[in-house]
Amino acid sequence: QVQLVESGGGLVQPGGSLRLSCQASGFTFSIYTMTWVRQAPGKGLEWVSGINTGDGSTSYADSLKGRFTISRDNAKHTVYLQMNSLKPEDTAVYYCAKDRAIMTYEYDYWGQGTQVTVSS
Repeated sequence: QVQLVESGGGLVQPGGSLRLSCQASGFTFSIYTMTWVRQAPGKGLEWVSGINTGDGSTSYADSLKGRFTISRDNAKHTVYLQMNSLKPEDTAVYYCAKDRAIMTYEYDYWGQGTQVTVSS
């Protein structure tokens, strides 16, 4: 019954911004680490970012620090990914994934993904 539904993707120009949302249901959202993972054309899955619920600590792929910001609203059961200064190489399908616990990097549920295309 767990569902993760991403939204907010689309076409954006280089240097632009997008905010992705992941609406979660079917589990106790507030106690799990939530993550974003992406897959660019012709490439494998790439971990993007994760956020805990207790202290709100966050982590990012080194190449994305300073451009992407993850956040969550436990009352709304939603996790966000604010993406700024977007580059063509950010083009990918972005997935929301539920961690099995706290930053285990093992995911038991995934959303359907939302396409982000960065192009002029």
